[in-house]
Amino acid sequence: MFIHPSIRLEIVHQRQRELLARGESHERMSAQARELAQRQSGSDEVLLLWYPESERVELSVRDVATGVGVHVDVAPGNAIDAFYHPFAYLAGHERSPRVARPVATSVDE
Repeated sequence: MFIHPSIRLEIVHQRQRELLARGESHERMSAQARELAQRQSGSDEVLLLWYPESERVELSVRDVATGVGVHVDVAPGNAIDAFYHPFAYLAGHERSPRVARPVATSVDE
């Protein structure tokens, strides 16, 4: 299933709004995320994002039907494995992933 780039950009911006709402530091959000990879499997969308200023890589998995998702930082050396096997990676991840709840967008209103 093809997802238009503007919709993917909205997902990145939604993620940034979620972090700011939770009080994440402005320095962490100052850099725009760059999408390294995107795929959809069933109703799950998997994104691999890179924040160049902090050299941080993030795995984002979201159920597009419900809007619920998880976000977890990934070591750059594990990024491609995490992207192709996100649930196996999350199951073996030592720290708890950040769970994102659905957020109303202009489309939902």
